[in-house]
Amino acid sequence: MGIVDDPAMKRVTPALALCTLLAAAVPSHAADQPAHRDSYGTKAVYAPEQGARGYQRAPAGFTPVFTENVSRHGSRSATDSEDGDLILALWDKAQTAGQLTGKGEEFGPKTEALLAEMAKIGYGNLSARGKEEIQDTAVRMADRLPSLFKSIAAKGERIDVVSSGQGRAVDSGNLFAAALGDTDPELKPLIGATRTDKDLLYFHKADGGAAYRDYIANDQRLADTLKSITDQPRTHRAARGVLLRLFKPAFVNGLGSADQVAAAQAVYNLYAIAPAMSEESPGGKGWGMQRYISTSDAAWFGYLSDVEDFYEKGPGFSDSDITYKMADVLLDDFFQQIEAKKAGTSTLGAELRFTHAEEIIPLAALMGLPGSTKAAKPGQPYTYADNPWRGADVAPLGSNIQWDVFKKGGHYLVRMLYNEKETAFKASCHPVKRGSKFYDFTELERCFGRG
Repeated sequence: MGIVDDPAMKRVTPALALCTLLAAAVPSHAADQPAHRDSYGTKAVYAPEQGARGYQRAPAGFTPVFTENVSRHGSRSATDSEDGDLILALWDKAQTAGQLTGKGEEFGPKTEALLAEMAKIGYGNLSARGKEEIQDTAVRMADRLPSLFKSIAAKGERIDVVSSGQGRAVDSGNLFAAALGDTDPELKPLIGATRTDKDLLYFHKADGGAAYRDYIANDQRLADTLKSITDQPRTHRAARGVLLRLFKPAFVNGLGSADQVAAAQAVYNLYAIAPAMSEESPGGKGWGMQRYISTSDAAWFGYLSDVEDFYEKGPGFSDSDITYKMADVLLDDFFQQIEAKKAGTSTLGAELRFTHAEEIIPLAALMGLPGSTKAAKPGQPYTYADNPWRGADVAPLGSNIQWDVFKKGGHYLVRMLYNEKETAFKASCHPVKRGSKFYDFTELERCFGRG
């Protein structure tokens, strides 16, 4: 549903695919460019993708009557100290043996300081940057739809806030609601307390995700594919490249191949999470973790991170919808909220949802959002060279999908924003006119098979 394949791709064996496609996964010029946002995967920090002045006007006579969104929580600390503990244990051994490089000498104290800041805010909790991302997104929503929120206040309509129940999602909902309320004091009493709906916003761990969890735990094709892409010479070269920045060759040579990859992965993970913790850095100037991993090695480990997310949460294999079918419950809720508004049975002016990458990524695939429409054919591994899917674009920290509803008489139009950019619905849905980002709601019901 919403997933298409490229008929021009030739069928190749897995071995040939690894020799040809994976070699092209990272651009050859990556080493002489600044670290690209793609290298951070789904830990990339949030930025709105469209300026306030660039939005299309609604067709004449249509006024906003409802808005709804689903948002990933904002930037956060690492979920635990495992990566830092692993690499610092090696660092201690290397220091004792006199096997640190100049950069390696810096790395230990800097990593200890980063871990201390993450422990201070709590592992997995929102960072200062994450809180600001969520609050600023709420303010921009209010600024885009001033007449809607003025109408909500005048009519006394409710604003519903719902989360997965996980701490960072709950906190994101609370912060978003408070910032929205601060834009107009009359909205504050209309905003409900953040409630929990695990089935809707944590579906990968709820009853509806049982088949998905079985796939992750037991699917042999998935396991073989991830292993074949990850366990190859390029990964081992990148791992040595990372470690040789910190440790002298004799120390690196004394580590087993698997230990080298695990240690380099830990360095990459600290590099990836550091921007989310930028405001906790000394002077708020950033942690400078890019000093300890080359742009090409960061790009490679970023690609491997995307590989896992692509196959475990995203478009995945072209002959299966197991990774995203369970997002039906969330897409259904988007439609049901508008259907209730249209029927006059809803007293809501806004429905605000807060969740995680495990929900945003499959929803994007199910909806056919840009970058999420192409699955990988069996035997043809996902690579950057032949697939546009990028975790940093699909589900960065703070990512969001928003539907704004406009009414004129008995007609309802919907505009979608994806990370605050006006975004067309999938190709089988037809806008009110060519080039418009507005769609008749009955047309969306038709093209998503709800009619």
